Amino acid sequence: MTRSAAAGYTDLVDTVAIRAEGLEKRFGSTPALTGVDLSVEPGELVALLGPSGSGKTTLLRIVAGLEQPTAGRVFFGGEDATFVPVQARRVGFVFQSYALFKHLDVAENIAYGLRVRPRRLRPSRAEIRRRVADLLDLVQLGGLERRFPSQLSGGQRQRVALARALAVEPKVLLLDEPFGALDAQVRRDLRGWLRELHERTGHTTLFVTHDQDEALELADRVAILDRGRIEQVGTPDAIYDGPATAFVAGFIGESVRLPVTVTGDGLHIGQHVLSIATTVAPGPASLFVRPRDLVPAATRAAGLPARVTGVRRAGPARRAELMLGDGLPGIEIELPADISVARGDVLAVQFRTVRLFSA
Repeated sequence: MTRSAAAGYTDLVDTVAIRAEGLEKRFGSTPALTGVDLSVEPGELVALLGPSGSGKTTLLRIVAGLEQPTAGRVFFGGEDATFVPVQARRVGFVFQSYALFKHLDVAENIAYGLRVRPRRLRPSRAEIRRRVADLLDLVQLGGLERRFPSQLSGGQRQRVALARALAVEPKVLLLDEPFGALDAQVRRDLRGWLRELHERTGHTTLFVTHDQDEALELADRVAILDRGRIEQVGTPDAIYDGPATAFVAGFIGESVRLPVTVTGDGLHIGQHVLSIATTVAPGPASLFVRPRDLVPAATRAAGLPARVTGVRRAGPARRAELMLGDGLPGIEIELPADISVARGDVLAVQFRTVRLFSA
C-alpha cells in the first residue's frame, strides 16, 4: 500500500459515530432483537460476536437500513437515520459471499456504486478512474483491474468487495462475516491486513463474526450477543479476562462449566471443598474453567486431587484431561515441561483463576 494511495483515499473519509437506542426487531412472533443499546465511536472498530441466531446480523442490517426495526432508533452522529433510505445512508457493506458482478472486471466492480449514482451526484469519468486506481493500491490489488472475479482467489475477491464498499465514501463500514468463506490460513492473513487498513482509513466499522479469534484480534471493542440481547461490551482484554455474565464466561475461550455449590465454608466441587472468598450468594453456582486456570499444586495436600483421564498435545503445549469427581465434566490443564503424568495418575491442582456465577 503506497503512502499516496492511502492519502488519496483517506482525504475522502468522513466518519461518524453510530448509536443504537432500544432496538427491537420481531419476525412475526419471533423476537430477533430485544432492547439493544450500542454506541460506536467515530473511527472505532467494534465486533459483534455471538452464536448463530443471536441477532448480530439483524443488528447490522438495521444499521445498514436493509431492515427496519420494530422499535427503537439508529443515529449516525447527531442525525436520526432510522428511516433514512439505505441509498442515502452512505454505508459501505461487505458480505461473506462477496456479491461481486461476475460479468464485470475488478475495476468496474469497484466503480459500480459511483457509476449508478444520479447524474448530479456522479463523479466525472476521470475522477472515477482516479478513485478506482487509489483503491486498487489501497487493497493491494494494483495490476489486477482487468481480471474478472472468476480469475481471483477468495482472498482477492474479498479485497475487491471491500474496495467497492469504500468507493462510495461511506460514513460507516459494515462487514458481515467477511472471511467466513475463506480457509483458515487466508483468514489469518486477511485479519492482519484488515486491521492495518482500518488504522490507515479510520472508518467507523461494525464487524459481524462468529470467530472469537477474529473478534479479539481485530476489534477495539467487542459486543457479545445472545438471543437478541447484548450480554457485554468491552475491550478484548475485558471480555476475555472479566466476563460479566455466565453466558459470556461459557462462550469466550475454552471454558468448561462445572456445577458447584457455594456454602459458608467454601466452594463445593464434587466431594472436594475449595476455600475461597466470593461475593456469589450461597447456593448452586457455575464455575467456568479454562486450561490455564489450573496449575499443579506444590504438594498433594495443597491442592485438589484430580484423576488424569488422558494426555494430549495441543500445539506447542501438552495438556492433561482431568476429572475432579464422578459425574463432573472433564477439564483440561496445560502441563509444565517438567511435569510428567499418564492416564490413571492422580494430580493435585490449584485454581489460580475462579470465574464463578450463581446458577
